[in-house]
Amino acid sequence: MAEEFHYPPHVLELLVETIARLNRGKKGVVLFLQGAGVAAEDLAEVAAIVRTNPGSINKFEIVRKVLANVNARGDSGLRPRREIIKRVTEVENFDTCWEEDRLKAKGLVASVREAVNAKDSFTKMKQQRDEDREAALAPARAAKAAAAEKQVKVEDVGRRLAALFGMDDKPQERGKLLEGVLNDLFRAYGILVREDFRRQDPDTSTTVEQIDGVIEIDGIVHLVEMKWLKGPVGTGDFFPHLGRLFLRANAHGILISSSGFTEPVIKECTTALAQKTMTLCSLEEIVMLLHRQGDLVDFLKAKHRAAIVEKNPYLRILG
Repeated sequence: MAEEFHYPPHVLELLVETIARLNRGKKGVVLFLQGAGVAAEDLAEVAAIVRTNPGSINKFEIVRKVLANVNARGDSGLRPRREIIKRVTEVENFDTCWEEDRLKAKGLVASVREAVNAKDSFTKMKQQRDEDREAALAPARAAKAAAAEKQVKVEDVGRRLAALFGMDDKPQERGKLLEGVLNDLFRAYGILVREDFRRQDPDTSTTVEQIDGVIEIDGIVHLVEMKWLKGPVGTGDFFPHLGRLFLRANAHGILISSSGFTEPVIKECTTALAQKTMTLCSLEEIVMLLHRQGDLVDFLKAKHRAAIVEKNPYLRILG
């Protein structure tokens, strides 16, 4: 009831009966309503009648007219509506009532309190239902928001990747930018990333090994190397990356090329699968994945599965 915006009919009638019997005189009724914060304009008519022609109106009519005015208000009437309810439910002393009205007034106040408690219980149950509903919807909303955020990031990666194809005159800068673009693509799909990893000699602090990126999918660590060359990746660029895998017990590898791979590289990679899992991926496959809005994680898992199960390190996924 404390949150009641407008009095429903049964509550309004209950208040009319109660307030009228709580006060012996008509002036007392007006003062009660005035003390509850009822606006002067809502009291003006009845106050004038009580002052000039009191016999033409009774206490019940006074309360009904004023509550009708207050009830018709919007936000400006909310505070007095609440205060009227509060004042009625807090009545403990019934000395202001006529003797014959005292017992009935006590019963009416009790009825208002019951209505308040019933409303409060209903409000609490509704609030609980709303909270439960919100809790049930929250995961779906969070997932939708995450998907939208992911889509924005993926589209940004797509634009940046497309821009790299116009940088033929800046091969070194393009190669470095490619690392950042693809690492951001991994990150957009929630794949754990450690980019541009360098291992240094503990004695000389000299960099002895550099890896373009490290990702983790389903607990499996993959060392990622990215190549943007004029021609297909040959064994000279392949073996160093394969060697890094052999230096690590449980590491797998991914080699991404902008221009494909030579047959010797595919053959050597297939042979190495007996000991180390390496997958080959073309940049064209990445571009096509972005174009069809595919899932990068599923894409990488499919290539990884083909390397292990089918001994095919270069499963081409273009559609």
